[in-house]
Amino acid sequence: MGRLLAVGPRRHALDVAVVAGGGYLGANGRYGISLLVPGTLEATLLVNVLGSFLLGALVYRRVVVGALSSRLRLLFGTGFLSSFTTYSTFVLDATSHPESAVPYVLASYALGFGAVLLARWILRRPATPGRGRNDGGDRE
Repeated sequence: MGRLLAVGPRRHALDVAVVAGGGYLGANGRYGISLLVPGTLEATLLVNVLGSFLLGALVYRRVVVGALSSRLRLLFGTGFLSSFTTYSTFVLDATSHPESAVPYVLASYALGFGAVLLARWILRRPATPGRGRNDGGDRE
């Protein structure tokens, strides 16, 4: 029993470190894009759409293919993508630019959903021509 309790806190500490490392990379990735892309709206839209694509790929890979460890999910999903994308900035940008709020919100949602569907579509394709899918997805 004592051994099980000793393993738990160490595992938890490593998980926290993995999330923190992913968060560091994601936040700096978002900052880097804000330096490269002119305009707050455009930079926020880009990171949120790219983040939607990556999260869609991550979740699809985990759920359908089953090829993703819990540590990688923590690193990329909880850590990197959670700090890379930004809902609060999206809302602030939309309310700060009332003249373009409606098209911005519609574009953000449409492109975000589209990015998730695109990631799923890409991952569902066979790896090589002529081979069937082996990911448990729909058969054509």
